[in-house]
Order: sequence, then structure tokens, then C-alpha cells
Amino acid sequence: MSTTSSPVDKKLPHRSSTLRSTISGFERRASMSDDEAIPGSDSNETTNLLLERLRAWKHMCGYLEDYVSATSKVQKSMSKDFEKILKTVNEPLKEGHHFSQSAGGVSSFFESVRSNTQGMANLCLDGERNLKTVVLPILEKLHKDIKVKSSELQTGASKGAKAVERARNTTQKHIDLLTQNTSALDATSGSKVDASHDPYILRRGVVHRLNKQVIEENNNRQDIIVVQNNFQQFEAHILQTIQGALEQLVEFMGNQSDRQKTMYADMLGTVQRIPPDFEWVNFITRNDSTLVDPDAPPRSLANISFPNQDHRTTQPLIEGSLERKSRTVLKGYSTGYYVITPARYLHELKDNDDLRKDPSPELSLYLPDCLVGAIDGNKFTVKGKDVSGGVVGNAFHASSELSFKAPSARDAEKWWNILKDATRGPIATTVAAAAAAAVSPIVPSSPAVATHQPPAYLEKDSIPSNTAATASSVAETVTSPVSEKVTEKATEVATEHA
Repeated sequence: MSTTSSPVDKKLPHRSSTLRSTISGFERRASMSDDEAIPGSDSNETTNLLLERLRAWKHMCGYLEDYVSATSKVQKSMSKDFEKILKTVNEPLKEGHHFSQSAGGVSSFFESVRSNTQGMANLCLDGERNLKTVVLPILEKLHKDIKVKSSELQTGASKGAKAVERARNTTQKHIDLLTQNTSALDATSGSKVDASHDPYILRRGVVHRLNKQVIEENNNRQDIIVVQNNFQQFEAHILQTIQGALEQLVEFMGNQSDRQKTMYADMLGTVQRIPPDFEWVNFITRNDSTLVDPDAPPRSLANISFPNQDHRTTQPLIEGSLERKSRTVLKGYSTGYYVITPARYLHELKDNDDLRKDPSPELSLYLPDCLVGAIDGNKFTVKGKDVSGGVVGNAFHASSELSFKAPSARDAEKWWNILKDATRGPIATTVAAAAAAAVSPIVPSSPAVATHQPPAYLEKDSIPSNTAATASSVAETVTSPVSEKVTEKATEVATEHA
């Protein structure tokens, strides 16, 4: 029988691993755990950082607005009022850690503002009107632009983050369910579990939900990357707007004393020397572990592991395509994907694809409650009751005999041997099972014997008249308590037929 590849081996969506990228001469690293089903990082972490940065720019703009407004008032009251102006910028910037503390940045610019304002104690009042009608509106408009940008980011990012959280919660619940049932199956030494709680089925369900989660994560990640790429241009716009506002301020104050002009020119020179990308480059250098690296590849489902992924109860004893005879005579045989699990279930699924939809069994037979017939070339039968509760199972709500056809006689023998091994467990509780075991050509005394000589159960009309004698002779050769009970049942059935 050809080896069937695992569904997880297919080409699947993947998520980012830790990689390096270079931006403006600086190396940064951003990582998302590529081997964790549920990453520990908050999906809102990057968005919150960018929102905080926008608040920093907004407060910085507010500082300048306060400064210009106070300056216009100070024009009336001379030096005492200029002391009030100094107070508007005397406190440290809110979210000041977002700005570079080295020379040539926003922080050094505000240091220049404070020192020059202290020297403007004797400013004139000539520029009051121009400050209120020209400079302030520029800064107020910039303040509104920053607020709009913050609102757009918060609204757009919240949808993707919520979708990621929902997907992660769903995956985690299914992983917890898999953990509970694998532990339960180990603790109870392979006793019967519900078909829907078969660890094999649960593991495939985890893969299905994990695939949806990765898609949501990558979609959210791509949205954040687009926002990050726009931030550099937006911050350049902020700095350029501030530069333009200060240029107007200097022009209006040009008619005042040379000292005043020199002080304002110094303020202007300080802010103009800030490169448009100076603060952004320093920002991403300091926060390289938090920001998303746009050059890193997306997450990969093939590289993700989760608890009990390779647990022995999740690995099939045998799986592959078989043909099952339809109950409708005209339809003949139909092909399906079948698997025998360590939980001793025979499941029928539409295919072995875990990604397109949730892999729910179409048919599930609990083998210890079933009767396996003899091999006829590449055909064999299994008699039992479907416990899946699926659409196909509704047609087999009562015990039915299902006929299967393997690709070859050798494949049929492999399936038959594993089926027989799976049915061995608790003592047979039905007369039919006992009778089938009694009239088999050879009553096996061990699993090894059963593997080499498959038994067959006979139809009622084909039982010979000397069945009782045959059963009696078999009973003499079997010494185990299980065989004795099976022989007694077989003798009773044979007597009834006789």
C-alpha cells in the first residue's frame, strides 16, 4: 500500500520568523514566534505603540500652539508675559521618550525654544495680530490632521486585532479539548471515547482552526505594515508644517529688535536642521523588537507545533482510500478516505484535507462493537453501527453490514489485520460475534495467529449440520477463558441452527 502523506505536509500559509532588515542604514529585528500555535504577544501591541506615538506628536503640536498663543498675548504685556510663555514649554514633553534625546531632534529643538524665550523678556507687542491670524491656524490644522490620523489608525486596526483574538481563542479552545481527550484516553488505557472527541479528529480540527488563525494574523500584519510605511511620510509632513509655521513667525517678528530676530532665527534654525526622517529612524532603532519587520516572511503553518500534535493516539494505524458498496444497488461502489485510529474507530472522511473545511467523519464505527468478515480477494466486510451522527450515519442508524473494496488483495489484507486487532478488547457481548468466531476456519489463540489466518463468519443458511461438533472440537483446543466463552456462544447458535 502506498504511503499516504500527512495533511500538514502540504504547502500551507506561513507566518513570519525572526529575520533582519536594513532601513536607512540601521539594522532592526522583529520576531513573531513561528513555532507557537498561540503567540504570547498582544495583537494590538504594534497598533498601541503607533497610537501612542501619534499622541506624542499631537501633544508636541499642542505645545507649539500654546507657545504661539501665549506669545501673541505677551506682545501686550512685555517681560512678565514672556515668563508665562516660558511656562508653556517648561515641562518635559509628554511621551517624550518617543523623541531622540540626542542633539538635532525634537527634544533639542524644545531646549532651544526654552532658552530663547527666556531672552525675550522685552519683546514688543507689534506681532500680536499676525500671530493669531496666520501662525496659529497652521498649527491648529496640523493638530487636527494628527487627530484624524489617530482616529483612522484606531478604527482600522481594531477590526483586524479583534479578528485575530477571536481566531486565537477558537484555536486555544480546540487545543485544550485535544489535551483533555488525549490525557483521558491515556488514563483509561484506550477505553471508548466519543467519535467527535477522537484525538485524531481533534488534532485535525486544531490544524483547521490554526490555519484560519494564521490567515487572520497575516492579514492584520499586512495592514499594520501599510500603516508603518505611511508613518514616515506623515511625520515628515508634521515637521515640514512646523517648520513653515515657524518661518511665518520669524517673518512677522522681523521688524522687532535684532536680538528678538536672532532668537527666533535660532529657534527656526534648530527645527530646520531636523531631517524629515531623523525622529522616525531613531524611533524604529529604539523599538526594533516591537515594530513589525515588513521584509520578514509571514507565518507558516508547516513550522507551527502545538501540544500533543504527535501524540500516539493522534497517529492513524492505517489510512487511505477504499471503496464502499452503496446501499443503493444502482450506485455500486463509491470511493472515500478511511482511517483506523488508536482509539479503535474506523472513520470515513471525504478526503484528507484539513484546511478547506473542518474534517468531520461521515461515518464512524467503534470496532470493538463490530464484526469483521472474511477476506474475499480485495474485498472484506464490517458489520456494526455508525456512531458519528453525520449525514451518512443517518442511513446506518441500526447495525448494518458494510462492504469494502481495497485497491489490491494485499492492501485488503493489511486493512483486515488491523481491523481484527482493533476489535480485540472486551469479551464479545453479542451472540453474532460469538458465532462468527466459533465457525471460523481456525480459531486464533493469539494476535499473531489471527494475522496469518483471517477468520470468516458464515451466513445463516450456509452453517453445516455438524456445526455443533465443529464448535466442540474447537473448544477442546482453546484453553483461554475468552475462547471458552466464545465457544459456548457458538455452540448455542449452532444448536439453534441444527
